[in-house]
Amino acid sequence: MRIICPIKRVPDTAAAKKVDPDDHTLDRDSGEAILNANDEWSIEEALRIKERGSAEVIALCMGPEQAQTTVRKALSYGLDGAIQVTDPAIHGSDAVATARVLAGALADEEFDLIIMGNQSSDARTMLVPAMLAEFLDLPALTYVKNLDIDGNSLTAQRETPSGHVVVRAEMPAVVSVVEAINEPRYPSFKGIMAAKSKPLQTHDLAAVGVDAGQVGLDGSWTQVVEATPRPPKQAGDKVDDDGSGTVGAKALADFLAARKFI
Repeated sequence: MRIICPIKRVPDTAAAKKVDPDDHTLDRDSGEAILNANDEWSIEEALRIKERGSAEVIALCMGPEQAQTTVRKALSYGLDGAIQVTDPAIHGSDAVATARVLAGALADEEFDLIIMGNQSSDARTMLVPAMLAEFLDLPALTYVKNLDIDGNSLTAQRETPSGHVVVRAEMPAVVSVVEAINEPRYPSFKGIMAAKSKPLQTHDLAAVGVDAGQVGLDGSWTQVVEATPRPPKQAGDKVDDDGSGTVGAKALADFLAARKFI
């Protein structure tokens, strides 16, 4: 079995985010970049499948050359190799363009299963897994919290607001997973050292058969036209109660009423 794990380089979730004032894209070099946390669950699930049988697990990343550090981080978990698509024209790609590039990178690749996180921590669109499946003309099992493989068949528990539904498909297929599916491992020192020498193929858009006019800011279907910085925090009003609770209660009621909460 050959498993592909799409991964993403994202800004540190704990850091302040900055938007480029010229094109309204996220300034990804303004802070530390990390491996998307949601991808750790998909990597862990792929490794568990590998440990239960025979499988090769390959990371797939679309991003700038600097994203190679993120790719090596993914490899340190125990993956076997990686593919990276990097091209200046990719900058500003939306979910559709991203899925198009990933599909192009996989067009000539052999695989049985694509496992990915259900979303990225920077965009949170939750759209790319289904779009990738559409471009590849494959079944999509999304929001998966439990996955069983029997021969060529997949059975998944798909998370819903009220519980889960059971869905089935034949491989090859695209699966996106949620946090509830597993507890990711930590890379070992041996894994970190081995990641430095594992094979990493790099391609530009031409190599994966994607027209530069279909991606990036100009080729994306969606566009950010305005971005407003979050206003700074302001000091709140302090209410001194007389001990009876009446003053505080009235102040709270007035506050809620003024904002039409009550």
